[in-house]
Amino acid sequence: MGALEDLSTPLLDDFAIPTNTDIGATRLPETTADDSCAYLCGNSLGPLSKQSEKLINDELKVWRTRAVEGHFSHPHGREWLNIADTVTPLLAEIVGAKEKEVACMSTLTANLHLMLSAFYKPTPDRYKILCEAKAFPSDQYAFASQAVLHGYDPTDAIIELAPRTGEFTLRESDIIDLITKQGNSIALVIFSGVQYYTGQWFPMQAITKAAKEQGCICGWDLAHAVGNVPMALHEWDVDFAVWCSYKYLNSGPGGIAGLFIHEKWNNTRPPQYAGWWGHDPSTRFSMPPLFNAIPGAQGYQQSNPSVLNIVSLLGSLQAFKRVGSMDLLRKRSESLTLHLEGELEKSKFYVPVHEVSARYPSATNDKNRDGQNSQPQRFGFAVITPSDPESRGAQLSLLFLPTGSGAMGKVFDRLLEEGVVGDKREPDVIRLTIAPLYNTMGDIDRAAHGLERALEELNTST
Repeated sequence: MGALEDLSTPLLDDFAIPTNTDIGATRLPETTADDSCAYLCGNSLGPLSKQSEKLINDELKVWRTRAVEGHFSHPHGREWLNIADTVTPLLAEIVGAKEKEVACMSTLTANLHLMLSAFYKPTPDRYKILCEAKAFPSDQYAFASQAVLHGYDPTDAIIELAPRTGEFTLRESDIIDLITKQGNSIALVIFSGVQYYTGQWFPMQAITKAAKEQGCICGWDLAHAVGNVPMALHEWDVDFAVWCSYKYLNSGPGGIAGLFIHEKWNNTRPPQYAGWWGHDPSTRFSMPPLFNAIPGAQGYQQSNPSVLNIVSLLGSLQAFKRVGSMDLLRKRSESLTLHLEGELEKSKFYVPVHEVSARYPSATNDKNRDGQNSQPQRFGFAVITPSDPESRGAQLSLLFLPTGSGAMGKVFDRLLEEGVVGDKREPDVIRLTIAPLYNTMGDIDRAAHGLERALEELNTST
C-alpha cells in the first residue's frame, strides 16, 4: 500500500489480525467466524506484520542455504554482520534522535541496567531516584537493585511520586514542584514516557528541562511511548532512554529492544560492561585484546543481535516509514482515541472520573464523610486516562466499579466472546488501545457496543 496521505485508511492489510475464531469468540454469527477480531491490545503486543513474516522467512532460507556466509554475503543485501544498521536509522526517526545516539540491542530491563550503571552516580548529598509511583514492576526492581548496589536503602533512595488523593494521574505542576524543591538531593529523574497502567503521557520536555536545571540526570522508559507518540529526545536534551519494541513497534513477543544516549555524553560515559559488538567494526574481527568502543550509543552493544528479531522489527518499521512521520500517525491516533472516548462517554454505565471518589469511595483513597454512598453502586466504569489529548497516547484505561467486585474479569471475558481483544490489569482495569497503523472506526464501535452489552448483562444478573 502507498503512504497514508490523509490517514483515512490504516495499513490494515499489512498486518495479520487474528480472526474471531482464532480468539475463541462465541457470541457472533457463524458468518463472521473468519473476520478479523477487534484487536485493541497493541499496547501489550502488536500484531504480526506480514512484511516481518516475509523477512523472517527470507532469513531462514538464507540460513539454510548460506549458513555462516550469511554474515558476509547475503542475497538481499542484509549481511548479518551489519543487520542492526537496517533498523537504527528508522528507530532514530521515531524517537527524534541522531542515528549514532541509538542502538538496537538486548532487552528493555537489561538496557535499563546498563544505563543506570552509566548514569546513576550517587554521592552522599545527591543519591535519590525520582520516578512515578507504581511504575512498571521491572523498572521498580531495577531502581531498587541499583540503590542497594550503591549501598542505599531503596525506601530512602527512591522517591515515588503518587497522584493526589482522589486522583489517578500526576499533575505536571506537582512533578515540577518536587524536582524544584528536592532537586539537589536527586541524582536521577526517570519516568515512563507513557505510563503503562493509566496511559498518561508525561510532559517529557518540561520534566527533562526541570531536572536538568537542578543538575539531575534525566532518563526515560519509553516502552509505551515509542511508536505511540512523537518525541524529540535529542532536541529535548534527554540524557538516556530505553524501550522495548513488541508493543506499538510490532516486533513480536520478546522482540529486541533499544536505547538512546545523547551525543553530548560520547566522551564522558564509556561503556562499563563492554562486549565485542560494541567494539569498532573496522577491527572487530581482528580480535584485538583492548576494547575500542564505537562512539555513541552503539558502543554499549555487547553481543551480536538476533537476525530474526532484527528483521521482525524491520518489517514493521518499514510500515512506519511508509506513513511518513510520527506526526502524521499521531493525527490519526488522536482522532481515533477521541472517537473511542466519545463512544464510551455515551454509555449509561459511564462514570466521569471526577465523580468516582464520591460514588465509589473504595476506588480511591477518599473516605465517604458519612460512610454511605449517595447513589446505588451498580457496575460501571470510569476512564482514568487523561482526557486532554496532549496528556495521553492511543491507550484508554477503564477502571471497573465497584473496585474489587470482579466486574473487570467478567467484562473482559464477555468482550472476548464478542471478538474484542483488550488487555486486563488486575484487579480492576481493562486497557483499550487504538493503534493507528491498523485499527479502524469499526473496531471502536465493536468495543463500545460490546462493553455496553457486557455491563447490561452484568447489572441485570446480580
